[in-house]
Amino acid sequence: MSRGFSIGVVGGGASAVCLIDALARAQGEPGSITVFEPSANLWRGRAYQTDTETLKVNATPDDMSVRAGDHAHFERWLETRDRIVGVRDGVDRWSGARFAPRTVYGEYLEQSAYSALGDLRRQGWQVHLVGEGVNSATRLTDRVLLRTGAGRARAFDYVVLCVGGDSPKDVYGLTGAPGFVGDPYPITDKLRTIEKQDHVAIIGSGLTAVDIILSLAAQGHLGKISLLSRRGVLPGVRQKPVPFELRHFTAERIKSIAEQRRELTIDDISAVLRAEFRDSGADLDAVVSEIIRVDLEDPLDRLRRQIDEVDSPHMGLRILQRAVPETGPDVWPVLREEEKVQVLRTHYRTIMSLCCPMPPGSAGVLLELVEDSQLAIHPGLQDISPGEKGGFEVLTAMGETFVADKVISAVNASEGKIPTSALPLVTTLMRSGAASRHPHGGLHLARATSRLTVNGRPDPRLYGLGNIAAGSLFFTFGVPSLVDRSVDIVTSILEHAETVISARAEAVPVGV
Repeated sequence: MSRGFSIGVVGGGASAVCLIDALARAQGEPGSITVFEPSANLWRGRAYQTDTETLKVNATPDDMSVRAGDHAHFERWLETRDRIVGVRDGVDRWSGARFAPRTVYGEYLEQSAYSALGDLRRQGWQVHLVGEGVNSATRLTDRVLLRTGAGRARAFDYVVLCVGGDSPKDVYGLTGAPGFVGDPYPITDKLRTIEKQDHVAIIGSGLTAVDIILSLAAQGHLGKISLLSRRGVLPGVRQKPVPFELRHFTAERIKSIAEQRRELTIDDISAVLRAEFRDSGADLDAVVSEIIRVDLEDPLDRLRRQIDEVDSPHMGLRILQRAVPETGPDVWPVLREEEKVQVLRTHYRTIMSLCCPMPPGSAGVLLELVEDSQLAIHPGLQDISPGEKGGFEVLTAMGETFVADKVISAVNASEGKIPTSALPLVTTLMRSGAASRHPHGGLHLARATSRLTVNGRPDPRLYGLGNIAAGSLFFTFGVPSLVDRSVDIVTSILEHAETVISARAEAVPVGV
């Protein structure tokens, strides 16, 4: 490949780090790579920016490695850091597992990115980092032209969209109201306006809400904390890790079944899962019951029960938590459309709460706050609005009303999965016919290569990585998924580029 071979990466968060590391490991012929990222959180993204060490990643180190085929990469980095700083932090007091502070994981992302870029430079690659956002793209004959907000334009042979996720939604139109915090990150800065005696209401009950509660507790908050949501479903509690490998519910097995028929059903998938559970001595029906009864069980009863089951020998939830991110991306594209709709409408958030659980130590803090009558969970949120005399008036489905002093939004980002900042760029791609919106989320793309597709035709010049693949893929944001998709993208780009360059070489007349 010549130096004219170029890759443009739109976004410089965790997904971009996984992509760059995969590219460096591929040892392809050198070209050039340009990363566009306008924020100050280069490589860290919104989730892992510099913040309080109270906030922990919700997975163990083996599930957080950016290095394909090397699950111990992050763990070795942590061990080296431990020796340098003299502290081994993040060990969970309930399970003994390690959950690193998110700000520390951000350090790992930074160092991994710069290490991979250094490897690329040594291999002969040209590397450019541009501190601007991309707001439009034009698909040329054999290139993609990107334009930044500053009006600069540059064409690339290949473009990968790593635009990340969005900030929380302002469901109740509270932006601008005194005492309302629309985006809680970085928490260290955003909680400075909270007085110790304030009654704080948090909208949402997922991992972001848990972050806020833990941070309030860590800084000695004394006032009431009300957790408000429609369903009151907390993240599940992660059980003590037990090593195992999937034997039946694998990408190879799913592909083999899919080759025999055009679409798969939930029953087809269940049959493979039952074999996995059977060989592990686990009970699939118990996991199905866990999913179904989430809206029937009191949130606190569920929290207590799952804390009690941290050391459970039963493997059911552990299998689910491995199967969904590892094989889910292979299952989703071949699942019958009507069954996709059923899963998304009925079970998506519940499955995510179980597959993206919180560390046991975090759950323990929540339970202690509840038992101390400081934290209350209020499902059935109907409305919240600024009060006439200050504060915020809260109304629940049971007719309960109360006033909170401050409100923090922890609501999941829009179902569209395309962040607000990326909408101008995505809109230009769709208007020019280079991309198409998926009805279940982000953009249409091909499962095997992550190429953007229009009317089923993959474009070898355009790729999507991360949340922008929602709809086409089921699980898009976990680090293992980002790593796997990064390898797919790098392989696809290098193979296509090699084909193009070989064709050009053959077309050159002899003697020229």
